[in-house]
Amino acid sequence: MSKATGGTVVAAVIQMRSGRDVAANIDAATQLIRQAAADGATYVQTPEMTNLLERSRADLFAKISPEAEDPSVAAFSALAAELGIVLHIGSLAIRTGAEKAANRGFLFGSDGAMLARYDKIHMFDVDLPNGESWRESATYQPGGEALVVPAAGTLVGLGICYDIRFPALFRAQAGAGARVLTAPAAFTRQTGEAHWHVLQRARAIENGAFVVSAAQGGRHEDGRETYGHSLIVAPWGEVIAEVDGDEPGYALATLELEKADEARQRIPAIANQRTFTVVAPQGGTARTEAAE
Repeated sequence: MSKATGGTVVAAVIQMRSGRDVAANIDAATQLIRQAAADGATYVQTPEMTNLLERSRADLFAKISPEAEDPSVAAFSALAAELGIVLHIGSLAIRTGAEKAANRGFLFGSDGAMLARYDKIHMFDVDLPNGESWRESATYQPGGEALVVPAAGTLVGLGICYDIRFPALFRAQAGAGARVLTAPAAFTRQTGEAHWHVLQRARAIENGAFVVSAAQGGRHEDGRETYGHSLIVAPWGEVIAEVDGDEPGYALATLELEKADEARQRIPAIANQRTFTVVAPQGGTARTEAAE
C-alpha cells in the first residue's frame, strides 16, 4: 500500500446520453469535458460506451473501428493535451476482429499520451425481471488484467460498469495502493434504481478509497434506458458529488487524497485481511482465498 501523502485532485464525472452517431457522441463528450476543465477539473472521466450505444450487433460492427483507426481515441488524446488534463474515457467500443470487440477504457495524460488501456473483465450476461436480457459476451471479448495506474498524483484502479459487483477486483487494486477506484458505467435503469448508490458506496467503504463513476443516463436512441446519477464517493462512504437524475451534465469534487490514508488507518481492513479456506457441504467445492 502507498504511504500516506497529501495532495488534491479536482475530479469531474461527465454524464452522457450516447446515441448511434459516433461523431455526435464525440462532440457531446468534448463539450462537457471542456466545461468541466474550465470549471477547474484536472481529472475528467466519461462513461462506459462514450463513443456509441447500439444494441444491433450488425449496426455496431458497421460503425466501430480498430483502436489505431478509431476517431474517438485520436480526438480525446488531442483534447487531453489541449486542456492539460488527465482524461479518463470510461470506455469505447473498439473492434478487435471480424466478429469481436473490446469494451475498452482509456486513460490519457495531460500531454495526450496514453497512460493505460483497460478491457472490461466481467461481461454483463443477465436476464432481468422486467424482461431485459443482455449478453455482452456475445459481442465483447473480456479482459484479463486488473490495472492500477499512476495518474493525477496518485494511483488509480480501472474498472467498468458491471465490474463494480465484483469486490475482489477493487480490493486487489486497493491492496496494490490505488486510492482512487473507478467504474464508469451504462447501468440499466432497473439495476441502477436498486443498487447503483449502494454498490459505489460499498466499494469506497470497504477499500478506504475514492470511487469515481461517470454514467450514461436517460432513454437512448437504441431504446435502452440507463440510470445516470454519476457519482464521486469519498473513502468514508459519503457521496461528495452527483449528477442528480439522468440528464447530460457534469459534477465536480475535490479529492483530498490523504482521506484515503486516514480511512485505512481508522479501519485497516486491507492490512487485516487473511487467507482462509472455504469448507463447503458434501457435494460442494472448497477453495482457498488469498489476501491481496
